[in-house]
Amino acid sequence: MFSVISASTGLGAWFSGAATGIGLFAVVGAQSAFILRQGILRKHIVPVVATCAAIDAIFIFASVAGLRTLTTALPWLTTAVLWTGVAFLAWYAMKSARRAIAGKSARRAIAGGGGMGEADSDDGSRRAVLMAAVGFSLINPHFWLDMMVIGSIAENFGNARMAFAAGVVTASCLWLTAQGLGARLLAPLFTKPSTWRVLDGTIAVILSILALTLAVRGVH
Repeated sequence: MFSVISASTGLGAWFSGAATGIGLFAVVGAQSAFILRQGILRKHIVPVVATCAAIDAIFIFASVAGLRTLTTALPWLTTAVLWTGVAFLAWYAMKSARRAIAGKSARRAIAGGGGMGEADSDDGSRRAVLMAAVGFSLINPHFWLDMMVIGSIAENFGNARMAFAAGVVTASCLWLTAQGLGARLLAPLFTKPSTWRVLDGTIAVILSILALTLAVRGVH
């Protein structure tokens, strides 16, 4: 009887974690914009999604295990992450804006065949792309805020909190995979240079708004 109750409690915690994860992750942010662009380019999308999923999993379980305690003990860590994130997002927004204006990635993509060619040189290598994926995950204050929220909610599940964490990880993997595969399906639409310029311009606007929002929060 005890094992049945424990299994039921664990399953309930898992479902709650999955629902919480979808609620937190299913938004278009900096990481989503980056994955969308790489997916449309069909450039290292599998390792990008795998890297982001691994980072999410590690820090979700770490948050449930006590990441909140670390940030409470080191309050300066939150501020440091916030301003580093502002700088990172502003830098990448500037790069996206330059691509939109120059149409550089558009010309390379069309020349390569409907988005299947090489990206512009600073995004080309696997190492550079994966480093950017790590940056959009870790140098992102919203990521840390989500981790804090997850850790706080998990406390309500007692011994089933790791099942809750597993549910959140499941939601993260599903969302990241959906973004990667969904972006690949959009690739045929990006056979025109103008479409690429709109995408890069949109990414520049999204990242600029995020950087400005975080900067205002940091000042206040």
